[in-house]
Amino acid sequence: MLGPAFVAAVAYVDPGNVGANLSAGAQYGYALTWVLVVASAIAAILQYQSAKLGLVTGRSLTSLVHERLTTRTRSPGWGRAYGLQAFLIAIATDLAEVVGGALALNLLFGTPLWLAGIIVGVVSVLLLRALRMKGEHAFELAVAAVLGLVAAGFWGALAFAPPSPGKLAAGLVPQVPDTQAWPMIAAMLGATVMPHAIYLHSTLAIDRYRPHGPLTHPLRPLLSAQKWDVGVSLLVAGSVNIAMLLLAAETLPGTVGEAVEAAHRIFMIELGPAAATIFALGLLASGVGSTVVGTHAGSQVLKDLLPKTPSPAARRLLTLAPAVLVLLAGVPPTTILVASQTVLSFGIAAAVIPLALFTRDRSIMGDHADGRAMTLVSGLIALLVVALNIMTLVSVFA
Repeated sequence: MLGPAFVAAVAYVDPGNVGANLSAGAQYGYALTWVLVVASAIAAILQYQSAKLGLVTGRSLTSLVHERLTTRTRSPGWGRAYGLQAFLIAIATDLAEVVGGALALNLLFGTPLWLAGIIVGVVSVLLLRALRMKGEHAFELAVAAVLGLVAAGFWGALAFAPPSPGKLAAGLVPQVPDTQAWPMIAAMLGATVMPHAIYLHSTLAIDRYRPHGPLTHPLRPLLSAQKWDVGVSLLVAGSVNIAMLLLAAETLPGTVGEAVEAAHRIFMIELGPAAATIFALGLLASGVGSTVVGTHAGSQVLKDLLPKTPSPAARRLLTLAPAVLVLLAGVPPTTILVASQTVLSFGIAAAVIPLALFTRDRSIMGDHADGRAMTLVSGLIALLVVALNIMTLVSVFA
């Protein structure tokens, strides 16, 4: 019964995570480790809630949002506005994933960044189509294998630079080193709690367990299985994220700027070609795998939220073009990765708030509606996200 959460979990180890976590480790050492622990716990709760919504209702989160916005407001404009922000978030997501995959190809083979970005975009579309034709379970197995490759790449790289247990324990204590750390914290949260993964998980659960409408298994065992699915997959993803930060804290202390390129360069010089290649392969696997999942999520979001959905080719071009353009403009890849994740953090609330409202609504969820404790937790998560967005804006404009 495992599978859907592993697909969503690939989004939690995409190149945006690599850029944000390496930059955080390089700039602040171990101090922001606690952010990844908290963000991973939030992600696990939200992914389970999204899966539960899909299993209980047979409806995706985005389709329910569109229905409620258009019927309650009696205006299709609200539904289109929500769809537009979701599409912009999809572009920010694709930006990081394509740029990260392009950077990996550049580090491995010297491929020009703009050309590597096109290659990653095209390969992701072809892979998604091929894997989906093999069936839902084959798709899940393939993406889980990608997650394993990413984990092996970054865990393997960490073996060349073991972390300090004492510093790691100190980093688990919540702290904000300075006011400039708020945008970095927002980027780490945006990279770990991915809006498109929250949207997608309800659809993944439906595709796996309600392919023709009725449930393929009794509901309660399925809900129990989702807890294991989410718990195991996000434990892997969370530990990989922490490994990224620890890797930078040990190998890149005080590095300002291009943390990803610096990590590869230092690995090559100090630890040898094998360590540098393992690191770059982990980055490539995260870029290609997350782009496949991101393409799938973007397709579903646009299908549910926009009345006239562009063709798959046009949609891929719309999301791929910004990544290629910024690479052609010479914007440093790590800068793109971190900035895109900060933008993503502003899209989390748009996914979290309706999810919390729907899963507590008995008219939608019946006997499986959230109780008081879960309603309180969901509300606190939404408040935390909004508060962090406000702190980020204050820090940036100050």
